Amino acid sequence: MLFLKSTTVTKAPGIYEVDIAAKPPGKTYGVYLATDPDNPPVAVIEALAAAGFQQTHSSGYTHKDRGKVLDLHFQKDGTDLFKGWKLEECETNMAQITKIFGDVGITYTPRVMSLAEAYA
Repeated sequence: MLFLKSTTVTKAPGIYEVDIAAKPPGKTYGVYLATDPDNPPVAVIEALAAAGFQQTHSSGYTHKDRGKVLDLHFQKDGTDLFKGWKLEECETNMAQITKIFGDVGITYTPRVMSLAEAYA
């Protein structure tokens, strides 16, 4: 679940928050979205699917300000050990993610999760 300050402000239609994060050592990234279930970001979800990202998690909740939130997680398998991304795959996949979110005006900073966060 992504930390949201409010459900009254969106980064793009239907998107409250975006997190592009990798488990250590940080070569294979996942896409984590906090979305508005009543106004889903269909174009972004379709673009992620077209790029080969599969939805792996969906969980709804009510935010403290009473807004509804749907958390969605997407991952894409690579050809490296444990389905991780090789360097070339990482570059290609990150370029795809950048384009998908850039097309809706969202910029992000990819990050590597802490061990505690990654394996909680």
